[in-house]
Amino acid sequence: MLHPLKITSTLADETRFQIYEYMLQQKKAFTVQDIADKFNIHPNVARLHLTKLSEIHLITADFLKSGKGGRPGRIYQVSEQGVELTFPKRDEKHLVKWALQLVCELGQDALKTAKKISYQDGLKEIQKRLSKITKPLSFEEKLEILSEAALLVGYIPKIVDTAEGKKITLTIFNCPYRSQIKEHSDIVCELHKSYLQGQIDTLFEKNEFVQFESMVHDCDFCKYEICVPNVAL
Repeated sequence: MLHPLKITSTLADETRFQIYEYMLQQKKAFTVQDIADKFNIHPNVARLHLTKLSEIHLITADFLKSGKGGRPGRIYQVSEQGVELTFPKRDEKHLVKWALQLVCELGQDALKTAKKISYQDGLKEIQKRLSKITKPLSFEEKLEILSEAALLVGYIPKIVDTAEGKKITLTIFNCPYRSQIKEHSDIVCELHKSYLQGQIDTLFEKNEFVQFESMVHDCDFCKYEICVPNVAL
């Protein structure tokens, strides 16, 4: 297993982190030149960043044969597995598996209770952040809090102005629960949605929260849309 310090030090470089975030969103293979052109850096610098990311297994590096002879080039793509950081190493996968299996065995009543728990967890996460703030918050400040919380679990937020108010889109390109989705997809998604709903309801009293893309349904990512009317701003 990679040492956590190697992973964190690799991602500490701002450009390297931006490259990884960009590759995560695009979900396709890139050459060194592709990255060099996108970030306006020398190909040797792009190659260094990609090599560092591949060393900690955030991306994969494969040879691409052109069929024209000569040395094959490399292509880089985001790894589906991702990495886990724990200090020290902990194995909680079995606990998660047992909990999901229990909810599955007990049926809808257990799922309803589990959703209440996950909702309260999301609510308390935001309340903890709000407890440190003494002044009324603007919409932009509330959005910043939501964005910070979302980024911690891999969501990338975007905001669009509409005639009715604001539309916030949260997109995740590498689900943190990928290993559990195969067996308990419906339960995992319902609990994750409840958790996010708890966060959003704490910040925006009036909102409409909808999931319209899901990895479970053969999409490349999960996407949630939150509509906040002008009266709630």
